[in-house]
Amino acid sequence: MNQRTRKLFPTLVYCAPLVRGRWRPFNERLLHECRRLRIDDGAGRAWSAENYPGGYTSYSSASRMHRVSPTFAELERRISVHVKAYARALEYDLKGRPLTMTDCWVNIMPRHVVHGLHLHPLSTISGTYYVQVPRGCPGIKVEDPRLDRFMAAPPRRARASRHWVELPAKAGQLILFESWLRHEVMPHQQAAERISISFNYGWF
Repeated sequence: MNQRTRKLFPTLVYCAPLVRGRWRPFNERLLHECRRLRIDDGAGRAWSAENYPGGYTSYSSASRMHRVSPTFAELERRISVHVKAYARALEYDLKGRPLTMTDCWVNIMPRHVVHGLHLHPLSTISGTYYVQVPRGCPGIKVEDPRLDRFMAAPPRRARASRHWVELPAKAGQLILFESWLRHEVMPHQQAAERISISFNYGWF
């Protein structure tokens, strides 16, 4: 980079611990509710069998957990503090109305389960909170939003920025991104389940 070259249109992603200090007791409560939900949610298991092979998600059946569970409502309160900080970094003008959590659902990924490339339509900020992460399992992989426009571009040097970036998954960690940013989760090879909670915030 020199003075004649400028960086334009950066993509900002937010990564931080949900809380400072003791997070494990709260995660234990979330872990219990996530597993209980999978047992009770027949409709979600049926949908997952067809659309999320090998895994479980409450996306189609119980996608507003922050409105039905006190534990998830507490999670919403804690996440909202970070969403406000992220919105400031994005320089959003939110004087008209606030960002509010519209969806919140559970994802349970056993060994070899994959979460394909997607984005979150009709939302503003989306994210994931990690409840249980086996050692060595993949994080969330985000795509350069310009990728489909690199017509006739030569290859980049080895040290150059990549078109894909994997953000590590860690229990107790929160990741936020603008909802248009495409992302995926590759399969892990560990016996233990990878358990996360995904959510959307809207402004409309």
